[in-house]
Amino acid sequence: MIRPFGDRAFLVELATIDEVSGLHAALAASQPPGIRDVVPAARTVLVVRDPAVLSDAAARAWVRSARATPGAGDAPPHRTVEVPVVYDGPDLGDAASAVGVGPDALVARHLAASWSVAFTGFAPGFGYLVSAEWPFDVPRLESPRPRVPRGSIGLAGEFSGAYPRETPGGWRLIGRTDAPLFDPAGVEPVLLTPGTTVRFRPVRAAAEVAEPQPVRTAGPTAFTVVDPGPLATVQDRGRPGRQADGVAPSGAADRGALQTANRLVGNTADAAGVEVLLGGFRAVADRDLWVAVTGAWGAIRIGGRVVDPYAPVRWPAGDELELDRFRAGVRAYLAVRCGLGGPAVFGSRATDTLAGLGPAPMRAGDAVATADAEGHPIPVVDAFPWTPPGGALDISAALEIPVAPGPRADWFAPAAHRALFEADWVVGAQADRVGLRLDGPVLDRTAVATGRELPSEGMLPGALQVPPEGRPVVLGPDGPVTGGYPVIGVVTDAGLDLLAQARPGTHLRLRRARPLA
Repeated sequence: MIRPFGDRAFLVELATIDEVSGLHAALAASQPPGIRDVVPAARTVLVVRDPAVLSDAAARAWVRSARATPGAGDAPPHRTVEVPVVYDGPDLGDAASAVGVGPDALVARHLAASWSVAFTGFAPGFGYLVSAEWPFDVPRLESPRPRVPRGSIGLAGEFSGAYPRETPGGWRLIGRTDAPLFDPAGVEPVLLTPGTTVRFRPVRAAAEVAEPQPVRTAGPTAFTVVDPGPLATVQDRGRPGRQADGVAPSGAADRGALQTANRLVGNTADAAGVEVLLGGFRAVADRDLWVAVTGAWGAIRIGGRVVDPYAPVRWPAGDELELDRFRAGVRAYLAVRCGLGGPAVFGSRATDTLAGLGPAPMRAGDAVATADAEGHPIPVVDAFPWTPPGGALDISAALEIPVAPGPRADWFAPAAHRALFEADWVVGAQADRVGLRLDGPVLDRTAVATGRELPSEGMLPGALQVPPEGRPVVLGPDGPVTGGYPVIGVVTDAGLDLLAQARPGTHLRLRRARPLA
């Protein structure tokens, strides 16, 4: 079955993980222009397309053709990887007891099994490992740990996995490894990619695995941060096409605003700028610069003088630039002529606040460099047409957000569908780049879906996930790449920029989006 996933993706539902692996291998081997990503999960494959290049009908025909190809599921694994493990995890005894065996027997079965990476998710490089030789279904912890050490080996349900970085987690930990699970600077950044065969090897000791330190920009500095405000991060167009490796798209939350700022100072569309949350950002130029500020609306001062937004402005060396607290909107974008420099991770300099990719959020005293490229000539303009972010001056005025169908709409009762498009929703206090919680009526599930568990499946920014308590969460650019809550609808690509400027307390009206080709 093929289910819609917003206005530029769909979900292919399959019966088994083996079928998922086979379809993913076939699609990866025959990917046409216009396919942005193919993301395997527990029982589904998410297909993301560029509607300007490939129509929905053509993408579905490609998938059906791949499924009909004889032997499509027989593609060989990418490679075999051996992972050394010290079996001394804090949950080893409890995990063994939960499935009715002793710790030594559990370890023996874990070592004897030939595992394969079915899909990745949760964190960059986190592989969900399955094996036909693994007979156990291991229950998760009742209460997840707030901190799982990097390199931990865990069990949950039918899966085994290894944590590439320190994160929260509810899997039962049976050991640890010092294998390089994820290295964004490596030739092969992800060790356990989908299709890889994995064998575990027992060792007596493993080296302590420290979290990688964030990389700061280097080179000739352009400006020095005096005060970043609540949050200032480097953002560009993000990392599309890497979700199969567990890497979120990330990038600017309001992509249109950053693109406009870059164009105003003659940068290429993929240049990195500063995303400033709520205002309060201050920095001093280390040399003469040209800049432009777009997005959220607040006073902009250079050297104490108020300057216009949406216009190229000279920032002289030694002068302080200040973005005052925003009166409208949430995020402003500061583009600097030549773009921001620093190492790229998967082709992007964007800060991913959930996965920890890219440079760390800016701090007072940070020296920020520009890139080398000169880009295009600075446009000769006296003004650029712009307005404050819609509805943001009066948060009681509802923003209209277009929503396309989600893959699990049939999990929800008719009353929930009416409420989704008729209720007055309010942006809750829990709103960041990972997700935005909406306050409003409870979206009840159907009787059949109530209490039902959904195997993890691919996610995208804009997905309206509905946890069991019934109030939706809209995933942001740094949101998880897989999830287990049903998605009732998906905010369209155009609606994401609008939502990026909605602050807590903003009222929303969700409306049905017109279908794309």
